[in-house]
Amino acid sequence: MSKVKLPVPSPVQHYARCVDASSRPADYVGEWPEAGRVYPVRVLRSAHTGQPQVHILGFHVEAPYGAFAARRFETVAEVWLN
Repeated sequence: MSKVKLPVPSPVQHYARCVDASSRPADYVGEWPEAGRVYPVRVLRSAHTGQPQVHILGFHVEAPYGAFAARRFETVAEVWLN
């Protein structure tokens, strides 16, 4: 049996409140978060910069976007899933 471990997402659902909904890019196509609303999110590191980025679950966004800067959100809850 191989000792290589595949990355497994943690069984946690994060929720974050949008604190900055400004500066929407002119060529952005898709849903944009509203300041003050709480969203179910997934936080992943950018493959290019290594910085954390927030992905809002259920949002439809066209490429090349799809992730938001972590500074735009504040975590409000973590729910452990069993």
